[in-house]
Amino acid sequence: MIEHPILSIKNLSHRYSSSWAIRDIDLEINRTGILGLLGSNGAGKSTTMNIMCGVLNQTEGSVLINGIDIREQPELAKRQIGFLPQNPPLYLDLTVDEYLIYTAELRKMEYRQIKPALEEAKERCGIAHFSNRLIKNLSGGYRQRVGIAQAIIHKPKLVVMDEPTNGLDPNQITEVRTLIKEIAVEHAVIFSSHVLSEVQMLCKEIKMIADGRIVFSDTMDAFNNYVEPHSVLMQMENPPVTAELLKIAGVDKVDFVTERQARVYFTGDREITERLIAASVHNGWRLSEISLDKTALDEIFKQLSTKTMQS
Repeated sequence: MIEHPILSIKNLSHRYSSSWAIRDIDLEINRTGILGLLGSNGAGKSTTMNIMCGVLNQTEGSVLINGIDIREQPELAKRQIGFLPQNPPLYLDLTVDEYLIYTAELRKMEYRQIKPALEEAKERCGIAHFSNRLIKNLSGGYRQRVGIAQAIIHKPKLVVMDEPTNGLDPNQITEVRTLIKEIAVEHAVIFSSHVLSEVQMLCKEIKMIADGRIVFSDTMDAFNNYVEPHSVLMQMENPPVTAELLKIAGVDKVDFVTERQARVYFTGDREITERLIAASVHNGWRLSEISLDKTALDEIFKQLSTKTMQS
């Protein structure tokens, strides 16, 4: 039996009128887990996802889901896909059960499979106690869970999620992250976001799209290390005032994250850490921890976008 990739995209391009939205996108997924799709708004993420889920017909290139060409056999291919758009396609006047049964029927699931699949999806998404509640009476976090349930009820090979934590409060975001991790144990998941911290929390591999092209494809660790860090984090028991840190050669800017932790922005080489340590010893700042800042991903994202588009 031939093993096909769960997703195989080759030379994918799409044009709106005279403008190309994406050009020559290649992407392949062979196993379960979470792949992060990074890109700023307008970079081409949504166009790529809409094509791979059969919402749009591409101008050029191919999309195969588990070996099935989505353009040639769209109905068969879509049975292998679960899709959660940025705005979940919820019918607010239906109950949770009514809506999920409807989405199962849309996927042409066999009647005898729907009931057990419904109960399993509700249980996995933590919404079983809302079975008979109207969707319009659910909170934003639980509506998102219903949207995720419709994406997995038919047990697809591939689950595509577009900005799934957008608009949620911090507690809801944490809950949805945990749910996505659980889903990725059995499914291949594409997690799209322009919020880099979200991708960092969930994904080990990423694809970055800028100006309609994939400009980075590697692990999250490689992405973090692609450009030199531009700041360090200092934890001090007796921190100085900002002006004292700014006197050190190479220091451009200082932000205090907490009362005792400072993010120090610098130019030049990494010898800045040695200068900061020496200053701490000399001035009695009682430095307890110093590390190159791996959390400032927004700045890394800007640098990476600029580098790749200039090359």
